[in-house]
Amino acid sequence: MVNATHSLQFDTNQSCLAKALGRGTRTQIIGLVGCGLHHLIIRRSARAAESRILWGCQIGPAFFVVMQHIAIVALPFFALVLCGYLAAHYRVLPEAAIPGLNGFVLFFALPCLLFNLGASKPFGSLVDLRLVAIYAVCAMLMIVLTIILTLRLGPSSKGVDMKDAAFGALVAAFPNTGFMGVPLLMALVGEHSSGPVMSTILVDLLLTSTVCIGLAQCSPQGSYHVKPSWHEVAWRALKGPLRNPLPWAILAGGLMVASGSSLPGPFKQVVDMLANSASPVALFTIGAVLWRAGQHVHTHTPVKRYLPVALIKLLVHPALVWGVLTMADSMEFAVSTEAKVVLILVAALPSASNVSLLAERYNADNGRIARIVMASTVLAFVSFTLLAWTLGVTASSVS
Repeated sequence: MVNATHSLQFDTNQSCLAKALGRGTRTQIIGLVGCGLHHLIIRRSARAAESRILWGCQIGPAFFVVMQHIAIVALPFFALVLCGYLAAHYRVLPEAAIPGLNGFVLFFALPCLLFNLGASKPFGSLVDLRLVAIYAVCAMLMIVLTIILTLRLGPSSKGVDMKDAAFGALVAAFPNTGFMGVPLLMALVGEHSSGPVMSTILVDLLLTSTVCIGLAQCSPQGSYHVKPSWHEVAWRALKGPLRNPLPWAILAGGLMVASGSSLPGPFKQVVDMLANSASPVALFTIGAVLWRAGQHVHTHTPVKRYLPVALIKLLVHPALVWGVLTMADSMEFAVSTEAKVVLILVAALPSASNVSLLAERYNADNGRIARIVMASTVLAFVSFTLLAWTLGVTASSVS
């Protein structure tokens, strides 16, 4: 459990919110991010002041103890990603085997893990509609902000076309919750993280990816640059999420609980075995997929084209979620402190590695997307650890 002494303080800054909500769309988003950063800075300053005042009481050294414990918990997860990358790089894992490994995680191991989580408690208590609404708003704001900042508006202007801007928005708004977030947050925060995590997975799979793929499909297709009709765009955007087994696994687990039934013994054992393999294999696969994406890059992508989007993912996304949660508190739409911590940490996760596979499938700039995912994954070890400490995840909560 999160240490009560360092629990989140979501005090409403009415003037900040009023100013943010009274401006245009882009300014509103930046205002909400500013509110989140404001609370982050105030909280960090308060902790620093407390450390200076009470240094003689071991508060200062306690910071390093907390950071060490959080890093110890997070390090094995990122180390497994590195192992997958090195295994693919040195051909211990053949490149031809990587899609099969990814398929095993996506269609077998991870659905079984989510099925078990979905069957662990009633669906209504597992998926909080308030969290779904808050996270969905944040996802849409992230998409709008990223496209505004990266879209090329004219032939002579800087930026990328709509297809690449849409996939950039997807990689900025879609954290690696399934492959990395589920095991990492359960280890770091505890079992109560499963509900908020699955709420975010449903939003990202059913809403975020659908909107971004739909926007990407709005670009002219084919050699004659013919725009597809709206129903073609809608079908192409919905086809992927509907084929994805993860939301169906969560739904199946919820139906199992609602019906009061359970799997027969041998089937339950098979599901448990696959679920137990999900975390290590998924993390290993992230590294292998990142290496494979780099091998299929045939163009040079300047740092300014991918690093800012990675920083938007790691810094702006959690700050935006924090700001929207603060606004929700002021509107009496509050959720529990534990759920807030999980939601912000989910937003701070690196970008989903499978977005690079989607970009490759839709003939987008896969080199740019792969570098965004790689940069966010490498930098997340530091940014995620610092944010976990800022949110009050302490040694007692990970021991």
